[in-house]
Amino acid sequence: MLEELPRILILDASILFSFFKKDSVRRGIIEKLSESGCKLISPEFVFKELVDNKERIKKFGKVNDLAFAFMFSLLDSKVESFPEKVYKEFLSEANKISPHGEKTKDDPYFAMSLSLNCAIWSDESAFKQQSRVKVFNTEELFKLLREAK
Repeated sequence: MLEELPRILILDASILFSFFKKDSVRRGIIEKLSESGCKLISPEFVFKELVDNKERIKKFGKVNDLAFAFMFSLLDSKVESFPEKVYKEFLSEANKISPHGEKTKDDPYFAMSLSLNCAIWSDESAFKQQSRVKVFNTEELFKLLREAK
């Protein structure tokens, strides 16, 4: 039985950061998921991190200011940001299943997942060390998209 594409998917920071890299497989997957009607979301703080790390992202992605601005705008049109108030009440529960213990930047992803009952896209293998929240990695999504054709 084929697994279905998720209807809503939370993207972690590393997925969004890689969107700026030319010929990024992750960017292609974001495009395909968006076209297939999957709602892509991320905590609001991640977009602030993208702006705060602009110079690092430009170097990593080998893009200039204009390309960064264009790509950021494109990403912003495909991925909806969610403020903490949407998932705040789930943060303590999320911290209990978040793989790194203590309060970390991973907690909002798990809290959003619990709040909205949806999966996370992350290539961090530690995210799969719990069973409460469905976590897809890039390879799994790539395979699902290929099978969905």
